[in-house]
Amino acid sequence: MATQLDTKTYAGNIINNEFVPTKTTRHSVDPATGTPLYDVPVAQKEDLDAAVHGARRAFKSWSATPFAERAKLLLEYADLIEANRDALERLLTLEQGKPLSLSNMEVGNSLIWLRAFATMEIKDEVLQEDDDKIVYSTFPPLGVCAGIITLTKSRNWPILLGLGKLGPALITGNTFIMKPSPYTPYCDLKLGELASRVFPPGVVQVLSGDDHLGPWITEHPGIDKIAFTGSTATGKLVAASCAKTLKRCVLELGGNDACVVCDDVDIDKCLPKITMLSFLNSGQICMLTKRIYVHERIYDEFRDKMVEFTKSNVKTGNGVEDGVVVGPIQNKMQFDKVKDMYDQIDKCNWTAALTGSAGESRNGYFVTPAIIDNPPEDSRIVQEEPFGPIVPLLKWTDEDDVIDRANAIRQGLGASVWSKDLQRAERMARRLEAGMNCMQPCIKCSPNLATGSILLRVHAYLMISNRSGLGMEWGMEGLKHYTNSRSLWVWKKVFE
Repeated sequence: MATQLDTKTYAGNIINNEFVPTKTTRHSVDPATGTPLYDVPVAQKEDLDAAVHGARRAFKSWSATPFAERAKLLLEYADLIEANRDALERLLTLEQGKPLSLSNMEVGNSLIWLRAFATMEIKDEVLQEDDDKIVYSTFPPLGVCAGIITLTKSRNWPILLGLGKLGPALITGNTFIMKPSPYTPYCDLKLGELASRVFPPGVVQVLSGDDHLGPWITEHPGIDKIAFTGSTATGKLVAASCAKTLKRCVLELGGNDACVVCDDVDIDKCLPKITMLSFLNSGQICMLTKRIYVHERIYDEFRDKMVEFTKSNVKTGNGVEDGVVVGPIQNKMQFDKVKDMYDQIDKCNWTAALTGSAGESRNGYFVTPAIIDNPPEDSRIVQEEPFGPIVPLLKWTDEDDVIDRANAIRQGLGASVWSKDLQRAERMARRLEAGMNCMQPCIKCSPNLATGSILLRVHAYLMISNRSGLGMEWGMEGLKHYTNSRSLWVWKKVFE
């Protein structure tokens, strides 16, 4: 019987399948209570060097391991996570603040993704064939890949985002180093501990650190690729640092996603979905609905019903309590940013259909939902991603105009169009400039999609565009970003 996880003890970083303690430690806090949590290691440069050395050594054998064997180990890893999922879900709620039901969804979807990645083999593609030769496109692995889950945006889904980078890296034959967010290091360190029970030394390593660790990783000459999730500002620094060693990078950054609601929708059917897509995880998801454009013919009814639905169904509280939808904001820095956005309601004379509140209650970072009634297009609540449970409703009349307004903010990680007329919805969705455009709800996670909105199926990819980042994640196209595409010319006869 497998040893169960001790989620209260963090003996060190996971380097070459061993716990490596550090001289310095730090801790995060429970965002629902302000209670200090457990001490975790703070990696130094020598720890990173040791991890990179181990990863490069392991790459030689891991990259030569047949796909079937890599897939077998990835499935064993998924099974081990599932055997410990209850402990991980409770730890996730403790460190991140989300409701237990959402922690259950995150772990469950992460398992679906890992098991799907284990089926996704990138095979050689025939580019040309004639009597003399066959020309293939081959996809060997890059080498050592690092996943950086940074301070701000990416501590919202630490397990899903971590495994969403680990799985593609490993199944394509790379070795992998993970850096969790300093705000949510606990689950990712435990994922590394579980990985050490399955994979050979050096294949999966996890380093917890402070603000210095990310730059050390991006500039390290022994790392071949960075997969980064975080803010746009930090993403630019990551790209600049990667350029110095010409290492590849994929950047999944912020999203100020537009939702366009047409005048033919059944409000009672679509409104609950749109509301939850606005406030899920306390609004701390890059691919949630951040701007809701509602046709003027139904605007008043939609607004009033959204307010009533939110009051009746969107409960704020500690994530361990039954029925909670909106848990605390994850940390003090983000709480202050969200609180400042709430303060703008009075300062800027916005009309609040639902006022909401932002105050440190019971020592936690709790914020209740707010709905802003048709604010000016140039207001902060429209132009900026609040990353909290506050959303603007905006009127529209003309289709061309609403598309222009939706596209004017160049952080289109995802977008959605809601209409009974599927041809109309598809026409509008094709014009929205976002990484993933959806007709109707986009809230089912899957590793077949490359990311772009919240409908993230494993076999589709997320095309990251505009100021939402660079590159692709997930799906076969996303997996190819972990490979070095080459052409191979195979002659059918010896030259004479």
